[in-house]
Amino acid sequence: MRVAHGRCSLYGVDSTQAHAYRRKPMKQAKSSTSAKSACCPPANEEVDLRPIEGEQADEELATLAKALGHSARVQILRLLVRKDACICGDIVEELPLAQSTVSQHLKVLKNAGLIRGEIDGPRVCYCIEPRTLRRLKALMGGL
Repeated sequence: MRVAHGRCSLYGVDSTQAHAYRRKPMKQAKSSTSAKSACCPPANEEVDLRPIEGEQADEELATLAKALGHSARVQILRLLVRKDACICGDIVEELPLAQSTVSQHLKVLKNAGLIRGEIDGPRVCYCIEPRTLRRLKALMGGL
């Protein structure tokens, strides 16, 4: 990409504006932990009366265990439990992994329902899904 007269020749964008735009979200992403209610809706506190044994419970346990099948995902889950708040930018700083790798692990945990991710402007804030964590503990206790 060449810059001519303060404009990116590839996109026709003023390069000073492009740099300011790029810097702003990164700075915002670094300010990380916000109040729990700010990004994640209240947790479902209903009592879970589903059985902890049987074919459906076994499938559920296998799915959750598969999501926890990597030590980085266990570390992320522990971090979110320990913070007990939404985390936006600190997860990458807490782990010795690249941002793209952390994002992939977060995606797996979110797809399994162990965490929630809420879009907050240019970033995604993550928090624990307490009902699913309680369910995992119950299923593990039923072994």
